[in-house]
Amino acid sequence: MEFLFLNGNAIAFIGAALAVGLACIGSAKGTGIVGEAGAGVLSEDPGRFAQVLILQILPGTQGLYGFVIWFLALSKFGGITPEAAELSLITGVRIFAACMPIAIGGFLSAIAQGRVAAAGVLLIAKRAEELGKGILMAVVVEFYAILCLLASFLMLRGINV
Repeated sequence: MEFLFLNGNAIAFIGAALAVGLACIGSAKGTGIVGEAGAGVLSEDPGRFAQVLILQILPGTQGLYGFVIWFLALSKFGGITPEAAELSLITGVRIFAACMPIAIGGFLSAIAQGRVAAAGVLLIAKRAEELGKGILMAVVVEFYAILCLLASFLMLRGINV
């Protein structure tokens, strides 16, 4: 039953995997929501592609934030090299906990941002000159994803290995 034993490294790896995995799942869902709305608009007016693409890109940033935290978490103890430090259980739990803000916040904010950006796509379908307002509404949601990124970053920074 050795495979059931979780040590500090395993818990840290799980936290890092959740940071990138959940944030990327949220981004995939969010960009998909915008893409669906955008495809409808583009079927009527292909000239709006650039505007739709700008709005579709926005929910993808959370996946990037999750990737940054994944990299920082694993770099903290050499988890991406064969010479990884042996983490204590408490240090592994601390790294896991530090990954959770962007894992959960990135997942949820990317989906919410996708919905807002999809509404922005519908806005520009009727009033192309209102792209800035659509972007601004989606960026408000981005602010909270950035707070999650910052929280995870600062928590990781405070962990000594």
